[in-house]
Amino acid sequence: MQTNQWQVYGQTLNSRLFIGTALYPSPKVMCDAIQASGAEVITVSLRRQTASDSQNGQQFWQMIEDLGCHLLPNTAGCYSAAEAVKTARMARELFETDWVKLEVLGDSFNLQPDPFALLEATETLIKEGFKVFPYCTDDLVLCQKLADLGCEVLMPWGAPIGTGQGLLNPYALTVLRERLPEMNLLVDAGIGKPSDAVMAMELGFDGILLNTAVAEALSPEVMAQAFKEAIHAGRLAYEAGIMPKRLQAKPSTPTLDQPIWQQG
Repeated sequence: MQTNQWQVYGQTLNSRLFIGTALYPSPKVMCDAIQASGAEVITVSLRRQTASDSQNGQQFWQMIEDLGCHLLPNTAGCYSAAEAVKTARMARELFETDWVKLEVLGDSFNLQPDPFALLEATETLIKEGFKVFPYCTDDLVLCQKLADLGCEVLMPWGAPIGTGQGLLNPYALTVLRERLPEMNLLVDAGIGKPSDAVMAMELGFDGILLNTAVAEALSPEVMAQAFKEAIHAGRLAYEAGIMPKRLQAKPSTPTLDQPIWQQG
């Protein structure tokens, strides 16, 4: 059984973990953690890169290149469709990829995506040939509309970014999986611990995108390894078929009329 290999916008990947590059205590810790995670896709911020023309910035970029991962630029910090589209266009030029993690925020308190601006920006970018990875809420109607626009990947949140709250609405995520069976779905945001990732994968999600849970761990490298194994375990369990929950007890060792040594 092949548990990890999958297709994302025509690209074959072996890891189901996407990982970010922010918040680490040092670039070396970041690189060690990313390598330990086994991730093949890393998110990068356009604003960080354009603001780092110094020698340290160039060294950081070289470390990113040396990792040999697929780059997924994001439009973090954008609060309008126009701003997000402009940032995505700049990112395509700088990072030489048509992949973009599209973030269009609507609220500064919980960093919730603006569904209306997100749809507007998605439509524009797809028409321009971008392969859009939209960061969205777990709203079914919104996700269906994003799929109708041509997105092949959706990234609904488990909880607000950086909160570590885990999956606040497993029901909504379960409905997304059932109603969009052919769509690549990744939980993006809110994952706090490996068991959160296991739960998402057991629901049938295709992958996890996270940053803070690894970057802010006491040992990011060890936590990255923990998430790698958790995602693999959750996917394996989903593919194996998880037993249904029951209200009534069911004996795991059924008994017949007489002990086994008296039968026959």
